[in-house]
Parts: sequence; structure tokens; C-alpha cells
Amino acid sequence: MNLLRRSLLAAALTLPALAQASTSVDAPAPAFTAQTADGKTVSLADYKGKTVVLEWTNHDCPYVKKHYGSGNIPAQQKAAAAQGVVWLQVISSAPGQQGFVDGATAQKLNADRGAAPAATLLDPKGELGRLYGAQTTPHMYVIRADGTLAYKGGIDSIATAKVEDIARAEPYVSEALAAVAAGRKVEKSSTRPYGCSVKYAS
Repeated sequence: MNLLRRSLLAAALTLPALAQASTSVDAPAPAFTAQTADGKTVSLADYKGKTVVLEWTNHDCPYVKKHYGSGNIPAQQKAAAAQGVVWLQVISSAPGQQGFVDGATAQKLNADRGAAPAATLLDPKGELGRLYGAQTTPHMYVIRADGTLAYKGGIDSIATAKVEDIARAEPYVSEALAAVAAGRKVEKSSTRPYGCSVKYAS
């Protein structure tokens, strides 16, 4: 029994390190399968050959409200889609926590905000969020068509909830997508994410 406990403890202690390693820039992005807000099941493998954006979101977070209320994220989603990029929202808020919604509510929120993700992934157990090491809403990841991680971090360079800061911020995700489209290395490939903490189940 003691041996089993030691083994379980060792495994638990190595999980954060493994998660961090698995989300290293230029390494393969972690594979996943998740349920969408409209009841479908999708996998990262479904988008092989396409650039993928993962956006962690929480509609009640002031930082998320900044980027949706201003139209910034919806505009980026639409511009990305026009370039053939697959933009996936991820909701990792646990039941009873800020930002938790069911599929129908997630779809209504997007319709009301003019949002245009390719899909919204529901992650109430936080498995996908922890797999990628998502810390904040928003927290952004860009995955190349070959499945390697090109970018992880903030949506832009100014960590405030003020709409007026968007125009003068460096748009990290837009720049990352432009670099990936041009076949160039992303210059600032790992930045500090900002926003509300992801409301994982305890």
C-alpha cells in the first residue's frame, strides 16, 4: 500500500512538469478530443493540415469582456477564418464557477457578441485546460498545420481590462498568425498571458 501511495504521489508531482513540457513552443501540441457546444465531438487531429487557434474564455471575466465588447476578438476570429484558420474557444470553468455555461448558453453568448469561432469546446472538468497549462482568460495558443505549437501567451501586450488599450497594444496573436502564414518563425512565440484565472474545479 505504501508503495502504491508513493507511486501515485510521484505521478502527481510529475504531472505539472509533463504538462509544461507538452506545451513547449515548436514541440507537438498535445492531442485532445472534446465536446462542442452544439453536441459534436472534435479532435485536434480533425484539423490536421490547418492552423488552429485555441482561445480560453470566460464571458464574465472583465478582460474577456474588453476584447468581446470592443469587437476585437470577433474581428480576429473572422479574419482568421477568412484565411482558413480554425479558431476554437475553450471554456474550462467548472460547474458553479464563474464562466461555466452549458452548450446552448455558449452558443447564445457568441450570437449576441457577434463572435465567430469555428467551435466552442466545453471542458468543465478542466482536462483540456490543464493539458495545455491554460492559466487565464483569455490564454491563447497557435498551432501550425504540422501540429507543432507556434505561439502561447497573451492576446496582446497590454495587460489591462481597458478597451482603449487595445489600439496601442502589440497584437501578439495576429502577428503569430501572420508569421505562420508566411512560413516564418514567430518572433515573440511565448508571452505572459493576462486575464482572470481559469476557474478550474478544485
